[in-house]
Amino acid sequence: MTDILELLRAELGSLVDTSPAALDDARADKSGHRAAAPPIAVVHAESVAHVQATLRIASATGTPVVTRGAGTGLAGAANAGGGEIALSVRRMTRILEVSPDDLLAVVEPGILNAELNAHLAQHGLWWAPDPASRDISTVGGNIATGAGGLLCAKYGVVRDAVLGVDVVLADGRLIRMGHRSVKGVTGLDLTSLMIGSEGTLGVIVGATLKLRRLVPGTVCTIAATFPTVRAAAAASSAVTASGIQPSIMELMDATSLAAVHRLLALPAPTPGASQLTIQTDGPAAAAEADAIAEVLRASGGTVALTHDRAEGERLLAIRRAMHPAMESLGNALIEDVSVPRSQMAAMFDEIARVEREHGVAIPTVAHAGDGNLHPNFVFQGEDVPQLIWDAADDLFRAAIRLGGTLTGEHGIGLLKRRWLADELGDDQWRLQRDIARVFDPQGILNPGKVFEER
Repeated sequence: MTDILELLRAELGSLVDTSPAALDDARADKSGHRAAAPPIAVVHAESVAHVQATLRIASATGTPVVTRGAGTGLAGAANAGGGEIALSVRRMTRILEVSPDDLLAVVEPGILNAELNAHLAQHGLWWAPDPASRDISTVGGNIATGAGGLLCAKYGVVRDAVLGVDVVLADGRLIRMGHRSVKGVTGLDLTSLMIGSEGTLGVIVGATLKLRRLVPGTVCTIAATFPTVRAAAAASSAVTASGIQPSIMELMDATSLAAVHRLLALPAPTPGASQLTIQTDGPAAAAEADAIAEVLRASGGTVALTHDRAEGERLLAIRRAMHPAMESLGNALIEDVSVPRSQMAAMFDEIARVEREHGVAIPTVAHAGDGNLHPNFVFQGEDVPQLIWDAADDLFRAAIRLGGTLTGEHGIGLLKRRWLADELGDDQWRLQRDIARVFDPQGILNPGKVFEER
């Protein structure tokens, strides 16, 4: 370890941080999981050259490297432990280029979503991915996890908004993948392979992003309450079936809605009530909002509609406060499954069954526009109890049975690797693991994450 530290310090000087606070911080993300021991050091890279130097040293010494951004991940993928180097790219925050004519931007990975969009707004542009954590999550982390967010039903996920990435491989080589043109199918699509790779294939040090022009017109917001979560889920399916495409459609069950109201000191909601929060945007926003309101009323909802953008953001702030509300109840295992949109109500039935059979409460929110649910398992203490893992196991398998997937946007990381082969099957699991070894023959990039040794 001393030799590795000496090599790092000789090359990178004060960028190598071994302070107890930095090492302790690198052990955890927002998943509730902490590595058993602290890493060797945290390297605060400020340039591509710093990332390359770190990986050359790691490759030469066979030392594992865990790449970190803001540490807001929810799968334990960026947690660094004993004998590992935590490589932070959080200080790499430059916007290298904005091209309104080509609708693209070139950025470093450490810039926050909200900071990027504040800058792009000056050019009449925006980057569409909109995770609830947009104020604290980095663009690089979004790409590494394949993030989604509230706007993905209409504007797509990160995979739809990245043209190319610059990647430092495990041996320190810099590779530029992708293209700047709208179209590009030369060779294999390695850019798409990097998106959602969770630090197992290389370190993303730059990204060419596909932008949109700011949407003209107004924004309308609907808040609709329903007596049961199943009724709210069925109503969201009715909106989808109507052919109207809202920009946001978020569902909160009764437990999560009540928790957020308590956190924000709002009047308590009707006991047992669930809520849909829906936004429409663009030139047809008002007409679309009126039509959606009628669908919701016909589905049994009590509907409030505003055409005021500021009031709409206040309503949406209730949904964005979900994660801190769960943290106020204890440690939270914030999960992430997706099912076909037609199976949303059935998945909420499965969640209710798991609650009954395992004796646990599972507050749940959902990106109802695309069938992505976030069940939350709240517990006390440092470690996730076996009871919670048993309930999560049951819930994950239920999602797969309904034609869904283990994760829509958070990734596999450390917490879900044991279920990966259940969804992929043995042949695809081995193929994916073997692809990772082509990029990283020594297995030093984020070892133990995504692919559990079998």
